Amino acid sequence: MKVHYGLAPIHIVNPVVTMGSFDGVHKGHRQVIDGLKRCAEKLEGETVIITFDPHPREVLYPLEKRPGILTTLKEKIQILSFYGIDHLIVLKFTEELAGHTYSDFVKHILVDRMGIKGLVVGYDHRFGKDRKGNFNTLKELAEKYHFYIEQENVYTCDQVNISSTKIRTALELGDIAKVKEFLGYDYTISGTVVHGDKIGKKVIGFPTANLKIDDERKLLPAVGGYVVRVLWEEKVYYGMLNVGVRPTVSQTGIIRLEVNIFDFEGDLYGKEMKVQLLSRIRGEHKFDTIDELRLQLQKDKITAQHFLEKDQLKGNI
Repeated sequence: MKVHYGLAPIHIVNPVVTMGSFDGVHKGHRQVIDGLKRCAEKLEGETVIITFDPHPREVLYPLEKRPGILTTLKEKIQILSFYGIDHLIVLKFTEELAGHTYSDFVKHILVDRMGIKGLVVGYDHRFGKDRKGNFNTLKELAEKYHFYIEQENVYTCDQVNISSTKIRTALELGDIAKVKEFLGYDYTISGTVVHGDKIGKKVIGFPTANLKIDDERKLLPAVGGYVVRVLWEEKVYYGMLNVGVRPTVSQTGIIRLEVNIFDFEGDLYGKEMKVQLLSRIRGEHKFDTIDELRLQLQKDKITAQHFLEKDQLKGNI
């Protein structure tokens, strides 16, 4: 997959395009991608995804609380590269771009600059100024400019329409099973291991790697403890992740991400790491003593190990 930033002239054979934020690259997105590939094969063209960075909401509604993103741009590129897409075009989303009407965008960018042969959209696709571009208005432009257009059906899980918004809600509730069901893969947090206050190993007896996430916009799950898979330097480990303010040992109120990796000893400082959420163990609690916290962590580890044993029997790990 070739990645292009901006609209510099590029050679694409019979471009067949889809557009969107693709936050999370969930199962609904993949249905659109499958339709894109079928359409490109029919039109003997190359597949093109146009996506935006930052997320349009950050520009359109700057005063609102940011919803958090499911995938950073780097993660989005990595996921999309697995699906056999020919070209990914990343457009910087600005107020100027947001001011384009849907007809201007189609005419000046898709038709004049790219020469598209086909356009594939999702069931609820809206774009352009005031979100007036939809499948019906695009069909009129397709007839005018002579390109093929196709709309994909809604993708559902247990009669629920999948959307990035619903995945964010599930993540904020700590419903990791639903997050995985909707995404089709384990939610992943990427970051760099940094120095902490060294309480984990010296005081509590549970050494942890303190993770600084790569992008502050990345949405974190509900506070609490999680069973996780840890990916580091092409090696796979398992362990527990705590997301929270650590009320038993800290009064700062700052959310920290701390990973206790099972059966691991070594120096991870400065290393990049990926942590994949497998299951939630519990919410965050304040304990009266360090001994109570240590006892609970021992119970958490047993819970995590039981989960991993069951998952291994199912062939999931």
